[in-house]
Amino acid sequence: MEKVIFTLEETNETIEFFILEETQLNGVKYLLVSENETGDSEAYILKEIQEQDGEVTYEMVDDDNEVQALGKIFAELLDEDTNVEF
Repeated sequence: MEKVIFTLEETNETIEFFILEETQLNGVKYLLVSENETGDSEAYILKEIQEQDGEVTYEMVDDDNEVQALGKIFAELLDEDTNVEF
């Protein structure tokens, strides 16, 4: 399974996430990620940000409406064996 490394701005701490699924909405790419590859786990949605220098970064989606809408999309994309909480 593919991984992405996320760096917290406040602490500079890095977290390695497994990419469970990805989708695109209104031209923006979103990743559904989790710290665990299998089993029950809390999931996060990351939004891809294209920097002017061409570098790609990600930020956590924290807007409740955006999380709800994307959560519905990701729920449809995931198979029955995956149990994640948003």
